[in-house]
Amino acid sequence: MNRKKWEAIDWGITLVPLGMILLISGALLMIPEQAQRVITFLNHFFVNEFGFFYILLGLGILITAIWLAFSKYGQIKLGAIEKPRYGNFRWGSMIFTSTMAADILYWSLVEWAYYYEATPFGMEQMTLAEKQDMASAYPLFHWGPIPWAFYILPAVAYAYMIYVKKRNRQTLSEACRPILGKRTNQWQGRFIDIFAVVGLLAGTATTFSLATPLLAGAAAKVFSIKETKFLSILILLVIGVVFMAAVLWGMKAIAHLASACVILFFILAGIFFFCGPKVYLIETGVTAIGTVIQNFVHMATWMDPLRLSGDGGNGFPQTWTVFYWAYWIAWFVATPFFIARISEGRTIKQTILGGLSCGLSGTYTSFLIFGGYGLYQQTHGIIDVAGSLAAGAEPSAVILQVFDQLPITEAALIILIFAMIAFYASTFDAITLVVAGYSEKKAEKIEEPRKGLRIFWAFVFLLLPIALLFSESTLSMLQTVSIIAAFPLGLIMILIVYSFLKELKKDLTKQEKF
Repeated sequence: MNRKKWEAIDWGITLVPLGMILLISGALLMIPEQAQRVITFLNHFFVNEFGFFYILLGLGILITAIWLAFSKYGQIKLGAIEKPRYGNFRWGSMIFTSTMAADILYWSLVEWAYYYEATPFGMEQMTLAEKQDMASAYPLFHWGPIPWAFYILPAVAYAYMIYVKKRNRQTLSEACRPILGKRTNQWQGRFIDIFAVVGLLAGTATTFSLATPLLAGAAAKVFSIKETKFLSILILLVIGVVFMAAVLWGMKAIAHLASACVILFFILAGIFFFCGPKVYLIETGVTAIGTVIQNFVHMATWMDPLRLSGDGGNGFPQTWTVFYWAYWIAWFVATPFFIARISEGRTIKQTILGGLSCGLSGTYTSFLIFGGYGLYQQTHGIIDVAGSLAAGAEPSAVILQVFDQLPITEAALIILIFAMIAFYASTFDAITLVVAGYSEKKAEKIEEPRKGLRIFWAFVFLLLPIALLFSESTLSMLQTVSIIAAFPLGLIMILIVYSFLKELKKDLTKQEKF
């Protein structure tokens, strides 16, 4: 790297997050018991003392997004081009695959089982039908309008900043400029950006740590090899190689990779649907959607205040809803910027309603088919997935049991492997494209961040997942990592949305005067 390129890198925002992640990774590897105690304490603190913050933020973001779409601001066009840069299918594909698409596959196959034996809303006992309804409905809620609003509303704010205000530096601090003013370029702005990168690194660590063991288990089963942590790491490296190949081709490669992901996804979904109980899947899906619609406000506001008294509460919303909202918040650092980049030429209303529709179409299809197939096996006494999980079985192991019920298990697993690798690589493309921009001092003069920086960040993103894999991390531990990372990011999200609305009002007032 020549001196000019070396000086163009923002070393503070590049090295401080790297140092923090190395410190956390080292603690997990060198002093795992002490690190676990600290994480347990932080989990109790953030979940029980500030759980309401995540719940209220989610509801507020969704309400704001819907209001904005149908307000007088909804017709504002994000960019000067005549028609959207990407067609609807390609645009929707990139939105779906740029998020936690590999995780969506993972959770679709197993999340329902965690809820099957749970008792939400303080219900002490449930019939088989009630268990089935809650197990199929709650995943749709946790991957529904509220979490997608965490992406779509900031994406609109970023697109307005980039294509209307022509401020192309893609950082959270830049999105706060209407409030921060000159302080955007001072320590306040740098503080926001450093927190943003560290929060994203922590959030993505949860993503890669959860689903990679499933990939390793599937590969071990298909190729008759031993499943080890080193196999999981090898798979992470393969994902990195696929990502680096895509980087060499730029945004066109991301678009093609996204389309390939969607094709593989629907092939796998077709296998589960046509090899499964089709009528059951349809009826359970319709019922689940109806249950969410009927109970949406209750689900979105239930905080289980009796959980600490031992008088009927079980902490279900703290364990799951708070975790999921934090999980999605941690990703808002990068994913909405990517959605903003591909939304040029659309109106605010089109971006909000279209983005929500594309996101919900993908997640609901996944959960209704993959989750419904596993739920059928459970309710009809074929395999006891929920019981195995409750007894301490590895989630990846019980997912593979579900695949064993298919008549073409190996073919389905091969498609799963290719789909998840492609999904992960596509996600890497999206997040490194944005985060590498944080490392550029003159990002506004560069169409895309340098490929070397994107590859550097890709390796950084692998550090914490590898440490978590070796530290025997539990689901609770992974949930805590996201919850902690999301708290300051939630505060920053509020600041960004407020800045955006303030700027919209100011700009529209100026236009009306003229």
